[in-house]
Amino acid sequence: MRTPSAKTVLWDVDGTLLLNSAKAGTFYHDAIREVAGVGPVPGEPHAVEHGKTDGQIISERLTRWGGDPALFDAVSRRMDELSDAYLTDAARRRAAPGVDAALHAVAEAGWANGLLTGNSRHRARVKLEGAGLDVDAFDWERSYFGDRYLRRSDLTAAARDDLAGASALILGDTPADGEAADAVGFPFIAVATGVYSAEELRRTSAVLVMQDLEHGLPALLDSLRTL
Repeated sequence: MRTPSAKTVLWDVDGTLLLNSAKAGTFYHDAIREVAGVGPVPGEPHAVEHGKTDGQIISERLTRWGGDPALFDAVSRRMDELSDAYLTDAARRRAAPGVDAALHAVAEAGWANGLLTGNSRHRARVKLEGAGLDVDAFDWERSYFGDRYLRRSDLTAAARDDLAGASALILGDTPADGEAADAVGFPFIAVATGVYSAEELRRTSAVLVMQDLEHGLPALLDSLRTL
């Protein structure tokens, strides 16, 4: 049974626990094309989507490409089905440096390892398993998923409401993670294993910016003790 007073680190997945994949955009393209029959036009500039929820990306792409918004749920379900390929083909993700040790150390420090990700629960689990991470290292009751949220701040608000009275912080790799943390008063810790540099992340409200979890683990544990 969940202990209401438990302290929770809410980990982002893509760019934080796992290194980003160049095939991620194609994954959305395939699901939307198969379900809605629409896709990007030749020469369309690539939209910056790092830090957005799956729900926001699907909704914006359907709108931009002229797809039926009513197909949102069907597209999301198809993405879950397609995500199973992450376990078997070259699109599987790789864990970021130092992740296993960091998860163990955070738990040893008395914090639960939760997730706060733009992915669905199924997609997050498939990605983590495909990268060889132990999914049982995470508290899935203290984890929050963005496949139905059009704004990351709304996802974070749901986590805040669910964790009322408990200590929580967000650990992510994008300024959007920091903005979502700011919106609900959670501390933000940043790691520069995604597309944003440590210098860019220092312009956020982050109480700590790490180059990666391998070298930043001592500083992370110091911050957890302070928080």
